[in-house]
Amino acid sequence: MRRAGEAVERLTMAVAPHAHRIWIAAGPGNNGGDGLEAAARLHAAGKQVLVTWLGAAEGDRRAPVDALDAHQRAVEAGVQIIDHVPFASQTFDIAIDALLGIGATRAPSGPIAESVAFLNSSACRVVLAIDLPSGLDADTGRKLGESCVRAHHTLTLLTMKPGLFTACGRDQAGEVWFDTLEVPESDAADAWLSGSPTAAAPRMHMQHKGSLGDVAIIGGAAGMAGAALLAARAAHAAGAGRVFVEWLQISDAESFGVDEMHPELMMRRDWSQSGPSVLAKATVVCGCGGGDAVRNRLPRLLSLAGRLVLDADALNALATDPQLMTLLRSRSHRSLASVLTPHPLEAARLLGCDTASVQADRLAAARALTDLARCAVVLKGSGSIIAAPGRTPQINGTGNGSLASGGTGDVLAGWIGGLWAQEARSGDNDEPGTAFATASQAVADHGAAAEPLRPGALPASELIQHLHYNLRHGRPASCPPRG
Repeated sequence: MRRAGEAVERLTMAVAPHAHRIWIAAGPGNNGGDGLEAAARLHAAGKQVLVTWLGAAEGDRRAPVDALDAHQRAVEAGVQIIDHVPFASQTFDIAIDALLGIGATRAPSGPIAESVAFLNSSACRVVLAIDLPSGLDADTGRKLGESCVRAHHTLTLLTMKPGLFTACGRDQAGEVWFDTLEVPESDAADAWLSGSPTAAAPRMHMQHKGSLGDVAIIGGAAGMAGAALLAARAAHAAGAGRVFVEWLQISDAESFGVDEMHPELMMRRDWSQSGPSVLAKATVVCGCGGGDAVRNRLPRLLSLAGRLVLDADALNALATDPQLMTLLRSRSHRSLASVLTPHPLEAARLLGCDTASVQADRLAAARALTDLARCAVVLKGSGSIIAAPGRTPQINGTGNGSLASGGTGDVLAGWIGGLWAQEARSGDNDEPGTAFATASQAVADHGAAAEPLRPGALPASELIQHLHYNLRHGRPASCPPRG
């Protein structure tokens, strides 16, 4: 607890070096004890510290011994301690949330909820949460109720908590800092945090388009041709040697023969009817804007495609057709790898539940999908989760609200396909492992392409430009060239 207090003091001084007035909301448990330790240290450093402590005896309920010891040290240090929230007229340069720790299982109420409300008010210019924002579930990232701290910074201790990086976690936690307190890790990880974008590997002089893999995009029903084009453009920008597009339906108002903006894409009316050897060598992305027509293509693709990315309407077809799901599950027995890319609603359809159940525990939902489909899964959303049978899931740490735009999911599916086609040519025979690794990398790239931009409107077509720029230059693009 003393190490935690020292870590909190150190970060407070780093993120708000000129802060003078500090309020610490200390709960009745050991999280509150961490806040009291920090209070004593900040007071000794010359700061004006006020602590609201909610750990006074309530019948048989008393604060833990360590927290009581921390309270005694704060009193002896001369820290001002009260048992209620500050007056509405009081303002603070920085406030520290030490109300609830990782053991909280229900929504804050009573004095704790009042403290949460004050932390979220304009009276607290900067909010630093200890371990995790109070009112947030440490494992799932869901809010325990309406009362939940929205921090600017979170100092998580001993180990990272999955809930900080998925569901509501990223919005509530702000910038996350980590301190092990010099305690070695003892347990196996529930998940790994991923998110480093990649740079393109140098190409050898002897390489040619045939050595960089083929990607086929199957989609583009009437009125949804753009989805297939976005996926195809992303696959090509990722570096695939050749990209084919099979339109499933086409209206009179839509062009079939050529993408005038990207004439390098090759349009094929019946690519999925190619010979088995062609399908076996290709990486297929199916479902982007596919409509109901995609259902007829799936049996052949599930049976023959060497590498298969299923998105959107392909996932909806799987959810309603047990025979298609059986074909998907059988691919793992034939060493054929697949990647599913559902958003929460599509995941709910596959699992036979509602979206709220998926979002309530995204890690559990992703694991359930891998058990169901026996392949790699990307559960999209804030803190996308990448899971696969027999592997520790990864939570992606890149991206922001700019990706909340129509077509960005199609771009991700195409980007996975484009990267995967090249990996398939590297000689690695571990297709399921390559699928998981490639999907993880693609999701990290996809999120990084929205950074360091402020969250705002980002058209999917512009996202592809950012992805390509980052791949070529190995860094996020603040303003990549257009065209």
